[in-house]
Amino acid sequence: MNDKSISIRDARREDVPAIVAMLADDHLGRGRERVEEPLPAAYYSAFERIERDPNLTLVVAESEGRVVGCLQLAVLSGISSQGGIRGLLEDVRVASDCRSRGIGERLVQWAVTEAKARGCNLVELLTHQTRVDAQRFYKRLGFAASHVGMTVRF
Repeated sequence: MNDKSISIRDARREDVPAIVAMLADDHLGRGRERVEEPLPAAYYSAFERIERDPNLTLVVAESEGRVVGCLQLAVLSGISSQGGIRGLLEDVRVASDCRSRGIGERLVQWAVTEAKARGCNLVELLTHQTRVDAQRFYKRLGFAASHVGMTVRF
């Protein structure tokens, strides 16, 4: 697989199992996701909600017919920053056997370009504090640590 063989496209319903598998493929995801056959219907319901929302875009990186990466871009309006629009990157993943080949970088570059085209004045993301490699990756792409993320789970 080389850089030229990677294409980025909108995710399709049939991509959901591959996306969930990538989301589950680390120490955090294993505890959150359910990779089973058949996949729980909740994943397909979520995909349908994303597909209907014009402010959400779920894309995959594909190589030779295989989904090897994914990313979700949320475009959020707000009052702060003089009513600015921001892009929020979520669920950036690359298949474990395809990492360090530029796929994640291509996905993030796609999202930044798309966010600019949609009028965003910044792009932000959250990454878990234990994902040190991911933090280095995002810093290399120009992101700077600027906030402390906090979560309440229900």
